[in-house]
Amino acid sequence: MSRPLLLCPSILAADHARLGDEIAAVEQAGADWIHVDVMDGHFVPNLTLGPPLIKSIRKCTKLPFDVHLMIEKPELSIAAYIDAGANSITVQAEACVHLHRTLSEIRKAGTKAGVALNPMTPLTSIVHALPFVDLVLIMTVNPGFGGQAFIPEMMPKLRALKALSDARGLAFDIQVDGGVDSRTAGTVAAYGANALVAGSAVFGSQNYSQTLQTLRREAEQAALVPGQTPDLV
Repeated sequence: MSRPLLLCPSILAADHARLGDEIAAVEQAGADWIHVDVMDGHFVPNLTLGPPLIKSIRKCTKLPFDVHLMIEKPELSIAAYIDAGANSITVQAEACVHLHRTLSEIRKAGTKAGVALNPMTPLTSIVHALPFVDLVLIMTVNPGFGGQAFIPEMMPKLRALKALSDARGLAFDIQVDGGVDSRTAGTVAAYGANALVAGSAVFGSQNYSQTLQTLRREAEQAALVPGQTPDLV
């Protein structure tokens, strides 16, 4: 693994009545980032938290806020999410008419910029944007809801992205979100991911520390075997 392994619990699956406590708990348990899923009920069929709530929980942790905007016209909201405390902002390629401009605006503000691809969106749609990103997120479920089944057919896309990154000498994190748990963490790491988003697997467990340790161990062990990838799970 050429970049550090990052475990990014998604608070979409947390107990929102105890959100501050949940964030503090996963920080203590060994999380690297806090993944914040933002949905507008239009781009995806769900509605979640926005800038005011993000700003209110920013004081609960010193961990970076990794904000994933699953919203229409994200360029209109970037400033609000940066002001709320986002350390990185990932936009959906499918939602951006002028992707380069949007990524540039995020970076210009001193925030890391990422681009996400839905399962059926080909990697070719963002090839020319790769020099302008700090993160690429490969969705391994259809976005909108937590707890969905992992789509193993996304692994060739993940492997192609890693190969492209290596061939061009590009330095960005490769993130996977959707169905990541102890059974799939090793698979996505073996195929090239270094940033793993896990929601239900973490917040649905009895022991956050033990769960994160297991995810880290599975991913690190898989990444230690270069050139080998497991059968699709």
